[in-house]
Amino acid sequence: MGEVGRGILAMVGACVVWGLSPLYYKLLTHVPPPEVLSHRTLWSVLLFGAYLTLQGRLGELLRAYSGLRQTGLILLAALMISLNWLVFIFSVQAGQVTEASLGYYIFPLMAVLAGRFLFAERLVRAQWLAIGLAALAVLVLTWGLGVAPWVALILSSSFALYGAVKKGLALGPVISVTTEIVILMPIFLSVLAWAHLRGAGAFGTDLTTSFLLIGSGPLTAIPLILFSYAARRVPLSTVGVLQYINPTLQFLCAVLVFGEIFTPWHGVAFALIWLAVAVFSLSLLRQDRLVRRAAMAASGVSTQVR
Repeated sequence: MGEVGRGILAMVGACVVWGLSPLYYKLLTHVPPPEVLSHRTLWSVLLFGAYLTLQGRLGELLRAYSGLRQTGLILLAALMISLNWLVFIFSVQAGQVTEASLGYYIFPLMAVLAGRFLFAERLVRAQWLAIGLAALAVLVLTWGLGVAPWVALILSSSFALYGAVKKGLALGPVISVTTEIVILMPIFLSVLAWAHLRGAGAFGTDLTTSFLLIGSGPLTAIPLILFSYAARRVPLSTVGVLQYINPTLQFLCAVLVFGEIFTPWHGVAFALIWLAVAVFSLSLLRQDRLVRRAAMAASGVSTQVR
C-alpha cells in the first residue's frame, strides 16, 4: 500500500473515532462538561508531551511561543477549539447529538465562507449554491422548531474560525495542537482544583469514571495525530469528502443509539444539508481534477522546454 492509501486509512480512522465519540462521552454524563473538558485537555497534554519527548522535539514547543503575534494566534486558536470541544460535550449530555452532527456537516461550508471573507479566496458557483442550501436548512430548522440550532452554529463557526486562525501559524500539526492545549492549562487545572476543593470532583470517585476521564486524552490525541498524518499525504478534495464520515456516524448514534427526536423539520433540514454536501463534494473533486490537469500540462511544457 502506498503513501496515499495509508493516508486515506488514517483519515478514515480519525473520522470514525470522532464520529463514534458520542458513545464514549455519553458514559460521562454525570460529570459536568467543564470538568470533562479539563480532564480531556490534561491527559491530552501528557500524551502529546510523551510523544514529543520520544521524538526529541520538546524544544520546538517552547520556541513556538516566540513573538507576541504568534502567541496571540495560539491563544485565539486554543479558545476556539476549547469552545468547540465544550459545546460538543454539552451536546452529548443534553441529548443534542443530532444538532451537533448538523454542525459538523455545515463546518466545511462555513470554512469556505471564512476563506472568502477573511482571505479573499475565490468561490465557484457550486460552492455558493452549497452555502445557500446550508443556510436554507438552518432557516427551515429555526422556523420549524421555533429556535435557532445554536449548538450546530457554534460548533461549525468555532471550528471554521479555528481553521482560519491556524492558517496564520507556521507550526507543525502536533506542535500546534500541543501549544494550544498547554496555553490554557492554567484555566483547566483551576477548574479541576476548584471541583475537588468543593468535594465535587469526579476523578477518584470510582474506578470506571477515573479511567473514562483518563481515556478522553487518547480519544482526543490519537485522531488528531491520524488526521495530521493523512493531511500530508491525501489530496485536500479527498480529505474534504472523507471528513463527512464524522457527522454521519454522529447522526446515526443520535437517532439509532440515543433515540433522539427526529422531527419532519429535521428531515427537511438534513435533506438540504446532504444535498449541499453532495454539491460541495462534487465541486471539490472537480477542482482537484482541474488542478491536476493544469499541473500535468505545466510539467509537460517544462519537459519540452528542457
